[in-house]
Amino acid sequence: MTQDAAPRQLAPTQFDTDPSDAPPPGPSPATGAAQTAADLQAVFDVPVKVQAVLGRSRMDIGELMRLKTGDVVELDRRVGEPADIFVNNRLIARGEVVLIDGTLGVTLTEIVRQDR
Repeated sequence: MTQDAAPRQLAPTQFDTDPSDAPPPGPSPATGAAQTAADLQAVFDVPVKVQAVLGRSRMDIGELMRLKTGDVVELDRRVGEPADIFVNNRLIARGEVVLIDGTLGVTLTEIVRQDR
């Protein structure tokens, strides 16, 4: 996702009935069914920044400037520890790094719930 992506204009919502008569969002008392993905269609095109953080390291600028090809930067995690997944700088999950057909990816293993 590029940061210079053009913003998209959403179409206004049309209601067949008075919105004040609509039931509250969430599971329907009659069916017990939760909202579907179609109910969230308006937000599907909203761009977000997703980061997979394998680990962190702290160093002086001078040390950073001396790095060259082949140097190893020690991270604060061990091999096999989960990577943190951030969406818009907020931790949302942890996962395992995977390699599929030469492409790195992350398999989500835990969804992080944060109390507000």
